[in-house]
Amino acid sequence: MKNQLHITAKDQETAVLVAVPEYKQTDEKTKEYLDELAFLTETVGAKALKRFVQKLDKPEPRTYVGKGKLEEIVAYVKEHKVDMVIFDDDLSPSQVRNLERELEVKIIDRSLLILDIFALRAQTATARAQVELAQYRYLLPRLTNMWTHLSRQKGGGVAMRGPGETEIETDRRIVRDKISLLKEKLEKFEKQNYEQRKSRSGIVRVSLVGYTNVGKSTLMNLLTKADVFAENKLFATVDATVRKMVIENIPLLLSDTVGFIRKLPTKLIESFKSTLDEIRESDLLLHVVDVSHPSFEEHIAVVNDTLKDIQSADKPVILVFNKTDLYLQQREQELKEDHPDALPDISELKSSYMAREHAPLALFISATNRSNIDELRQVLMEQVSKIHFERYPHNTPQE
Repeated sequence: MKNQLHITAKDQETAVLVAVPEYKQTDEKTKEYLDELAFLTETVGAKALKRFVQKLDKPEPRTYVGKGKLEEIVAYVKEHKVDMVIFDDDLSPSQVRNLERELEVKIIDRSLLILDIFALRAQTATARAQVELAQYRYLLPRLTNMWTHLSRQKGGGVAMRGPGETEIETDRRIVRDKISLLKEKLEKFEKQNYEQRKSRSGIVRVSLVGYTNVGKSTLMNLLTKADVFAENKLFATVDATVRKMVIENIPLLLSDTVGFIRKLPTKLIESFKSTLDEIRESDLLLHVVDVSHPSFEEHIAVVNDTLKDIQSADKPVILVFNKTDLYLQQREQELKEDHPDALPDISELKSSYMAREHAPLALFISATNRSNIDELRQVLMEQVSKIHFERYPHNTPQE
């Protein structure tokens, strides 16, 4: 099923975005989350025309939004001939079915949107198989009730009830067979990857981790002179890329891994086991943070929670605050109103709570401007040397 769940066509499609935040969530936070959803939408090539927000204690179980809000969305979709409606949460199979009936356009939830981006980005055979497995796992529970419109017709009998039951069972069997085949294929890939990792087991391994679009690939290219794809879009990197480096005569392997995101689909985490093994088996993590983002602290928490989920939270970490150039530009604009002659600098940032909390392994850089990269290399060398000489004490340099 190569890209069978791919949601966009060749020509740019249009979408509206829908969110149901809790009452306690601020309007500013809701806007930020919808900005991210709009960025995801743009990444798959669609254009978000409008946003609909309805604050509720919890989403409406039948149609996610209330009756009045749904009528608003239906009217807008029909008037503007919108192609799809994208929701910032996962929808149940019955919600999807009810919404499709009401809106008569494609209904996309957050997981499907992210899966579609991964399908676009996956380059290697392993990554493609991982995405396909996640797609089928997403699809399987949504086959339920797809054919119930037949069984609801009066008269019953083989002609009405039978075809529906036969069709859904056939679909389920096909999907389950596909899942089994993909699991077997991934097991073979995993054995190959394991042998590759085993062959380099003596070398210190460092992984770049972080929220999506924080500049990991740009930093990877800068440190290793590699040619890793880097773009200002979410999930520019899906495949794990590993490059060898030598710092002060000590070799290390640096890997660029898939970025994390809020509400990352569990099925993707399960399917990307071999890619995430690069993180699990690393000796040191470079946690890259976009310090110019207003919610960088929340992004740090999302990454830390995901590291816990994959049993990697206990590894030594160097926290790398990236995009300080953008941060300074933003601060300069903020200061202009009250202090027109003031010039922001990094010292203000370094004295912040996050810097004190994570010192001394917190660095402030700009990968784009190559600012403070020498200090990063120095700290990386110190940490890698420490691990290397603990592993090979007989190689310790003599005083």
